[in-house]
Amino acid sequence: MSNQPIYDIAEICARKGIIQVVLCPGSRCAPLTLAFTRHPKIRCRTFSDERSAGFVALGIARQTKQAVVLVSTSGTAGYNYAPAVAEAFFSETPLVVITADRPTEWIAQHDGQTIYQHNLYGKHVKNSYTLPQNYDHPDDCWHINRIINQAINLANAQPKGPVHVNAPFREPFYPEHGETFSYSKDIRIIDEDSPVFLAESLKEKLTAALEGKRKILVVAGQHDGNPALTDVLQTTAANLPVITGVLSNLHNLKKGIRYADSFLGKIPAETEIKLKPDLLISFGKSVISKNLKLFLRKFPDLEHWHIQPYTTATDPFQNLRKTIVADPTDFFDFLNSIRLTLSIPYAEDWKAEENRIAQLHKHYFSQLRISELDLVSRVLAKLPAGCNLHLANSMSVRYAELIGLQPHQQVTVYSNRGTSGIDGCTSTAVGHCLSSDALQVLITGDLAFFYDRNAFWHSYPMANLRVVLLNNHGGIIFKLIDGPADLPEADEYFVTRQPLTAKNICAEFGFDYLPVKSAESLRTLLEDFFMPDSKTKLLELESRIDLNKQVFENFKQILSQRHET
Repeated sequence: MSNQPIYDIAEICARKGIIQVVLCPGSRCAPLTLAFTRHPKIRCRTFSDERSAGFVALGIARQTKQAVVLVSTSGTAGYNYAPAVAEAFFSETPLVVITADRPTEWIAQHDGQTIYQHNLYGKHVKNSYTLPQNYDHPDDCWHINRIINQAINLANAQPKGPVHVNAPFREPFYPEHGETFSYSKDIRIIDEDSPVFLAESLKEKLTAALEGKRKILVVAGQHDGNPALTDVLQTTAANLPVITGVLSNLHNLKKGIRYADSFLGKIPAETEIKLKPDLLISFGKSVISKNLKLFLRKFPDLEHWHIQPYTTATDPFQNLRKTIVADPTDFFDFLNSIRLTLSIPYAEDWKAEENRIAQLHKHYFSQLRISELDLVSRVLAKLPAGCNLHLANSMSVRYAELIGLQPHQQVTVYSNRGTSGIDGCTSTAVGHCLSSDALQVLITGDLAFFYDRNAFWHSYPMANLRVVLLNNHGGIIFKLIDGPADLPEADEYFVTRQPLTAKNICAEFGFDYLPVKSAESLRTLLEDFFMPDSKTKLLELESRIDLNKQVFENFKQILSQRHET
């Protein structure tokens, strides 16, 4: 039986624009490995740790904005992709996961590397496919071609996401000595095109629905951002309050509301009434700010419209009334074109709160201290233009949300907020690093960092990677949130203290290790930390959890007292 239909999978991928493939070593997947590695238009990389490899593929897909193929051998190897597959599903990142398998009759027969692989990822993929295990009949070849075309089209269709193709292979997997193969020239490609546009009839309905809405609030969730959207929202933000969390990639909005998380935590009742909108318009995915979410959930009568290019309804504020299927750029361009009867004081009230916090931030962070909060502030302020900022989950992303970026900063921000796990934050940043020459800056805590240390276990250079490690020797978030902080079991079973530093990891992988010893040493280290180099640089701040907790709570206290001064 010829493996030609399997070899042609690589050709289909290349013709449909997939040119990045992540492989993990194995024998059962040999036909796929050979098909992809020998294809002249496809760039392959291999990683031994499948869990890390899955997140590397995720990072490559986000950086290139193209689907990536992820290949594993049979057995539990493919299961290790599950955390990355789940993140890809909820963050709407296109992956085509191909798992090699044994023939059906050998499942559960005490044969090696054999598990139930059909529907391996359950609801965390857009669809699961299984290829025919025999290709002797022309219909089998037609079926394989159709499945691969459909899988790629589905991964790229809105909402984008992962698909799973299970591929049972019989022996022999390898070509005979001296045997070669080529890719079919007359291969069939099935394309899909589903443009999203704002119909004129819908514009008329929306115009009518907007009549009488005087207090309109716009909230941007996690979003890749693009220049066209930013330009359109510059006009929107001149008239309406537009809340731009750090993951919205809209920090370039000159009149955006960047500090909502800082001032919505504790506000007087009269201010809360002033800030309540008549209409909430949102777009994007995850919103980091718990204070913002709690504020908006207080108003069950609030009318909420969500803008997205597909129909699935998400209701994080518990007051959704309308999902508008449109590109956000097109929607806000339409919104800017119509005459609204807006309350001028409403936008001014939001801006007044923003300005108070901006002044407090400026004063507070002008002082020279050494803590995680202060380190993140100084790193964010020093980020060079054109770099990508990666925020690990837990406190790193929360510090950045609290501090924010400034309108002049040309920085793109990424974070694994689909599932918000710590397990692949470093590997995802490495995926970006390997697929772009841009500087990649990762801010991470110690648990996320050491958990994902196999992100560095490969032979690919990463001279454009900078790691900022906040090492408080445990999970500080469990000392900051309500619930676990005061429990007698907190330190052992929640914080999970650990004694490691990154010094030995840096020596093992040949990184420049830069420990922060004082506030002055931090100032010196940051002067050339982002400069080009021939190797990865890692800056580590060791600090005590109790100190960071005190600094963080003092800062929040200062913010809460702003109306008393």
